[in-house]
Amino acid sequence: MAASTWEQLTASLDEEDLAKLSAFREFCRGIPDVEERISTSQIAFARSRTFASAYIKSHYLELGIELLRKVDDPAPRAAFPTTRTVWMHRYSLRQLDRFDDRIRALIEEAAETVGPGARR
Repeated sequence: MAASTWEQLTASLDEEDLAKLSAFREFCRGIPDVEERISTSQIAFARSRTFASAYIKSHYLELGIELLRKVDDPAPRAAFPTTRTVWMHRYSLRQLDRFDDRIRALIEEAAETVGPGARR
């Protein structure tokens, strides 16, 4: 993916969509020892390995959260393995209030378990 800036990524977003993506960004930036990676299509956070990413599509905050287990609650739009032990969970959040404590807890879990990038 081509590197980009926050300003370039968000230039075409309306106020509501910017608020959704900003909430994700601000939360992830609050996790210790993470690297922010911005491309022309998304923002991602990593330690050694990317553990969470997001972009806006049709006014939905599209989240990708990688975990060492398959999660059913909150129910993802899709969940699929990316390695033998890592599961990608996709969430489509229409309202900002859906970016709640349960989603935040999954992102924190992802940072702690998948983020360090141990061979899996």
